[in-house]
Amino acid sequence: MDKIALDLPSGDLVAARRPHAVVGNTPVLWIGAPLAPEERGFWAKLEGFNPGGMKDRPALHMIRCAEARGDLRPGAHVIESTSGTLGLGLALAGMVTGHPVTVVTDPGMEPIVARMLSAYGAQVELVNEPHPVGGWQQARRDRVMQLLASEPDAWCPDQYNNPDNVEGYRSLAIEMAAQLGRIDVLVCAVGTGGHSAGVAHVLREFFPDLRLIGVDTVASTIFGQPAGPRLMRGLGSSIYPSNVDYAAFDEVHWVAPAEAVWACRTLAATHYATGGWSVGAVGLVAGWAARTTDTDTRIAAVFPDGPHRYFDTVYNDAYCEEHGLFDTDPPVEPDTIAHPAERVVRSWTRCATVVDPRELVGSRESGM
Repeated sequence: MDKIALDLPSGDLVAARRPHAVVGNTPVLWIGAPLAPEERGFWAKLEGFNPGGMKDRPALHMIRCAEARGDLRPGAHVIESTSGTLGLGLALAGMVTGHPVTVVTDPGMEPIVARMLSAYGAQVELVNEPHPVGGWQQARRDRVMQLLASEPDAWCPDQYNNPDNVEGYRSLAIEMAAQLGRIDVLVCAVGTGGHSAGVAHVLREFFPDLRLIGVDTVASTIFGQPAGPRLMRGLGSSIYPSNVDYAAFDEVHWVAPAEAVWACRTLAATHYATGGWSVGAVGLVAGWAARTTDTDTRIAAVFPDGPHRYFDTVYNDAYCEEHGLFDTDPPVEPDTIAHPAERVVRSWTRCATVVDPRELVGSRESGM
């Protein structure tokens, strides 16, 4: 058979013998109008190009570190609470390291994610009632503790508090620095706090003056707002993850579901690159940063996943209509508050005062 000559670029193509070898080396894409002004924009790191999304990186890292320390014995069970993306990463990591994986989740997990987790060999454990204070996250974590108590050799990554989760994003930061050469502003969604801390810490080794903008959802406790029911998955929390590095942030934005949906669909229609709730919220805020900073400011944003798991939510017209997600004008500018405790926010709002909310709770309880 004659050989076919292919005009392909060299150096960036990967031939992998194991699935974990295709994690990382994801592209960056320029995002401009209409999220940003004409001739302005930001660079988006497209982590949806990983097999399961951004959290493939820390899942592999946390398991490898636990094995090296002897915390995770060969063939032992891995059990973790997740709303989805880390579960996909753990399924991949468990597959390549020989550990069975159980994912504890709640009814908010998208059906396609639950089915794919099962297809990848993970067991999916569902909790049916939220915790009265800590919501679904605490209910999931309580169930994880029950399962661990019944299986002494099992191990939990504890993504909310495990420093290896933070360190697992070093590769992401190194790639961004190499791809962009200089980064002045980094925009990250915040859930467990892992990637915002991990990426910012490493990038500041190269760019000490880097500004970090955190993106949260309304009704999340992470940055000092009261907890409430949340439609958006993948960012926000009803608990206080210790991996959130409050001192690293220069400001925080809270975004509402309808605003994230508008940004997701606008990204899809104009850039053929989009994702879920976190991507929409981050894209919205990064576009704002491009409008409000000097023209030579280089802005980078992390897009944690792609659109595939959101076909029944963000990209489902019936779902969006049912939840009133089309009943808003395109968001242009955030409201501003001077302190996270100033008032409860219901729509896109920014605050340049970032505090550890556990300190606010302590102050209230002591009467200060």
